[in-house]
Amino acid sequence: MSSSSIGSSINLAALTADPYPHYQALREREPVSWVPAANRYFVTRYQDILQIERQPEIFSSIEDNSLMLRAIGPTMLRLDGAAHKRIRSALEPSLRQSTIRNRWAAQYQQIVDELIDKLIDRGHMNLVEDFAGPCAAACLAQLLGFHNSTEADLQRWSQGVIDGCGNYGDDPAIWARSDAGVREVQAAIAEVIPTLRKEPDGSMISALLQSSESFTPEEIRMNVMVTIGGGINEPRDAIATATYALLTQPEQRALVSADESLWTSVFDEALRWVSPVGMYPRQTTRPVELGGTTIESGARIGVIISSANRDETVFKNADVFDIRRAKRPHLAFGGGVHYCLGAWSARVQVAQCALPTLFRRLKNLRLASAPPVQWQGWVFRGPVNVPIEWDP
Repeated sequence: MSSSSIGSSINLAALTADPYPHYQALREREPVSWVPAANRYFVTRYQDILQIERQPEIFSSIEDNSLMLRAIGPTMLRLDGAAHKRIRSALEPSLRQSTIRNRWAAQYQQIVDELIDKLIDRGHMNLVEDFAGPCAAACLAQLLGFHNSTEADLQRWSQGVIDGCGNYGDDPAIWARSDAGVREVQAAIAEVIPTLRKEPDGSMISALLQSSESFTPEEIRMNVMVTIGGGINEPRDAIATATYALLTQPEQRALVSADESLWTSVFDEALRWVSPVGMYPRQTTRPVELGGTTIESGARIGVIISSANRDETVFKNADVFDIRRAKRPHLAFGGGVHYCLGAWSARVQVAQCALPTLFRRLKNLRLASAPPVQWQGWVFRGPVNVPIEWDP
């Protein structure tokens, strides 16, 4: 790309503040653009990202010296072929739709109700900090098998993972927090393994221990760490984003109030509108043409799914939250062989339990006048705070 390209003018601070205007410009003029600040090509159009997902032999998830490798190690998200399938196959039984509904949904509902029981008399809260984060973390602790850890532990570990995997500025303080989280998770897993070996409970750690494959403690640790990252921030941010959208758009809220089957549409539209995981990396294994641009072998790719989910050629009025829009598959959970294993867990937790219960139990729920809602991030993006109030 020339020095006058759009990509060369993008800086990470601007993306963190609000990436969407930059993504729109890239979609319109440079759908595959070299972005020096991120040291990779940004791919921003929906159809080009589908091509990437359909050709894993060309667009490999194994990236040399990736931030995830530095932060966690070679997890299933950064493996391809048989190595990826070996881990994924062991975890799939604990994350199937039927397993989530039959084994975990009741526990998720109990967690939601207990959190609201503690908050309901207060009349106000920061939804992200007081409910969405603790809810996602407590549900994930059960799903993973962390009976020895608190929701505060998992939130701290998750933020460390997210910050490390998005540390494109190579900030030493971020690496220190990330590394501390890795050590804490390693200790927590070592503590819980003996119990789960004796008493399997259907959790993810239990599934790895009971698998016909033999997984080392380090393999378990790495794949638990990557689950802690996505397993908290996606449902947390989906709860917060969906709530904000409904509280600021009365006509959308009225639709859901009249038809509770629409909570699933609210969940999917929230993930499309503001995708919690905004970018994931790939690396080319040979020269390839994509979106009219020839990319060299070994090139780093930024798959910008938050841009694809606002591609105007696929989603009409894409910047608008609208649960009535024509159904088109969003890419918030990725695609292909790396489609998010936790998708059903997030869907049940958010659309079946958290959102309906919040709006049912908190009377006259409304957005508070202050402080203003703030949004942050581009690799991972969501609201930092959503102040709400209700009639106690």
